[in-house]
Amino acid sequence: MSSTLIFRVTCDSIPHGELLAELEKRVSDVHVIRLIRQWLKVPVEDRDERGKRRLQGDQGHSRGTPQGGVISPVLANVYMNRFLRAWRTEGKGDALQALLVNYADDFVILSRGRAAEALLWARDVMIDLGLTLNERKTRRCQARSESFDFLGYTFGTLVYRKDGHTYLGAQPSKKAVARAKEHVRGILGSGVVAPWPQVRNRLNRTLRGWCGYFQHGTRTFAYRAVDNYVQTAVRDFLQRRHKVPGRGTRRFPDSKIFGELGVLRLRHEQLGRRVHACV
Repeated sequence: MSSTLIFRVTCDSIPHGELLAELEKRVSDVHVIRLIRQWLKVPVEDRDERGKRRLQGDQGHSRGTPQGGVISPVLANVYMNRFLRAWRTEGKGDALQALLVNYADDFVILSRGRAAEALLWARDVMIDLGLTLNERKTRRCQARSESFDFLGYTFGTLVYRKDGHTYLGAQPSKKAVARAKEHVRGILGSGVVAPWPQVRNRLNRTLRGWCGYFQHGTRTFAYRAVDNYVQTAVRDFLQRRHKVPGRGTRRFPDSKIFGELGVLRLRHEQLGRRVHACV
């Protein structure tokens, strides 16, 4: 039976001394190291789960990387390489019949029924590295019967629409689709006064970037959901701007939105790549 362990490291516990030691193995320029050391001490303002403003990091802190900082994923990758080295040198891939995949502080271990052992080992190594696991984002599941999200995709059992057979696959997650809609909503907000070509170009850049990332696995349903949202949002935007009575469906039909007005349609991009999703 295949099992999966999904976990995330709490990066605010990365010790600065050990992190800088790892960097010094790769970077010989003392000025760069000094800059990164200063970067680690810069306070970052964000919001907690209740939406309240807070500051993270300052001169008195000796742990953590600035959350949201542009360099934080790189620093996390550098330090997490110590965990990957331990995995390789101890031969855990063979011992646990497992495959480890990571990006920065997000990890997935795919194992043949030994995810519990992998979790115990990961906790011990993290303690040695001065790190802790994010318990809210750590869980075990059966890969063939449950789904899990990783890097914007949902992995799990999918159903082939034509004949009903099941297969293991990946598709853009619900959160990824919701974030795409949120970006579209921001671009087409009621306070936007830029000329339509500028608005359209910004919208298309956003859609093309999202499509470029989510071009793997089963995508048709996610693309359709985003396309449907875009056509409604664009129509509402133009209906408000031109003060068109009603819903504007006659003046701004789908064929005009994705044709004459030049809005990118994800399903057309999908067909243009000649890569067909299994749906």
